[in-house]
Amino acid sequence: MPSARNVIIIGSGPAGLTAALYSARANLAPLVVEGIEAGGQLMLTTMVENFPGRRDSIMGPDLMAEMRAQSEKFGAEIIPGDVTKVDLCAQPMVVETSETKYTTKSIIIATGASSRLLGLPSERGLMGHGVSTCATCDGYFFRGQEIAVVGGGDSAMEEAVFLTRFASKVTVVHRRDTLRASKIMQDKARANEKIKWLLGYEVEHIEDHGKGEVTGMVVRSNKTGEQKAVPVSGVFVAIGHTPNTSLFRGQLELDQNGYIMTHDGAKTSVAGVFACGDVQDHIYRQAITAAGSGCMAAIDAEHYLDNIPEHLATV
Repeated sequence: MPSARNVIIIGSGPAGLTAALYSARANLAPLVVEGIEAGGQLMLTTMVENFPGRRDSIMGPDLMAEMRAQSEKFGAEIIPGDVTKVDLCAQPMVVETSETKYTTKSIIIATGASSRLLGLPSERGLMGHGVSTCATCDGYFFRGQEIAVVGGGDSAMEEAVFLTRFASKVTVVHRRDTLRASKIMQDKARANEKIKWLLGYEVEHIEDHGKGEVTGMVVRSNKTGEQKAVPVSGVFVAIGHTPNTSLFRGQLELDQNGYIMTHDGAKTSVAGVFACGDVQDHIYRQAITAAGSGCMAAIDAEHYLDNIPEHLATV
């Protein structure tokens, strides 16, 4: 017989662990399936200085360890591994991992969104050490320095403009000769004197010169093949995110970009299924907003379970 649960939380970033904390304190004995990217995007972040309630900075992995320990303290059960299949139409719903099959009265989805990367060997090794996918998170660390933004869409232009608050120069690198961003965003970026342009170029390599932090990058012209070195202290990759929703396609309402649609808090198109964090948020993508939506999902799940239809109350 599958193991029966009140609530299963899929994902263990700030959203999932906050949902675990609140649902554990509500005596729901939540089960958290960590997922392949246990801890979420903060596991790729070095210093976190903008999480409320912390006067001093904290390493991203350390913050996630604290959140994990706090949820476990109140009774959340956290297991490693990844969910391989869900059936949201079954009554009760079914969640399968490679090891076990569970039934559950409710599900909280906190699978996040993965940043699209350039695929360079040097990229992941320097993530959090000069390579970033979040200007709002890390821009402050590059005060007075020269940095680069890779991308040509609205997000890249927004990040480039934002980063001029801190950096002495921001170089935008885009593989095409023309930008994909809307005209209003292009105009805003081009009007900023701190922003310089390398259009028609691709990043070949991100350098650290043995220092363990970004010291520059090598770009290649797509027209001539010419390579040039660009001295920068940071490289912000802004080529988009992919929501981790493949498990739920055909079962939940998704938007045109694959993000889970939520309404009235964290509710999805299926009763008893809730979503929080970056899997349903393509705008803010901050640890604190993810945590807040995790709280919402847990409270919504608690209310659902309190008022669950009688024929679903026993699993």
